[in-house]
Amino acid sequence: MEEGTSKSPSNCASTVSGDGYGDTDPFQWDTREDCEVRQILDRVADKWSLLVIALLEHRRLRFTQLRREIDGISQRMLTVTLRHLERDGLVKRTVHPVVPPRVEYELTPLGGTLHETIRSLVTWTEHHQGEIAASRAAYDTRTEEEAAAASAGAAAGASAP
Repeated sequence: MEEGTSKSPSNCASTVSGDGYGDTDPFQWDTREDCEVRQILDRVADKWSLLVIALLEHRRLRFTQLRREIDGISQRMLTVTLRHLERDGLVKRTVHPVVPPRVEYELTPLGGTLHETIRSLVTWTEHHQGEIAASRAAYDTRTEEEAAAASAGAAAGASAP
């Protein structure tokens, strides 16, 4: 369990506010660390959890197979991620009684429903990656020009009598 994560369920029910968000007001759940919704989103939306869930779609994998397929993940981080996903009911861990023990991981039905959502996010990203790349390039160019103008202005101000 992560430091600061409460094991007990908490009440983070939002109240209907005048802003029109009602129960979906992100400002109601996002600011409270003890809110269950925030804790779940923090867990399932981290990069390692997303990759594990994506890799386990319609198949079982052993720990070593997962580690080999997820570039950059440490053994410890994969262990922690799998434990969290298992605790949340998204991943099922099966230990086969052989020597050495063989452990496999697969998505639970609940994890499968989350995978559908992740797939939608990936599809959205694929469709809009060109627009995002163009926005990034325009932003970088603009900030570079602003930095150059500020630096030229500072140099001109320093050389003025």
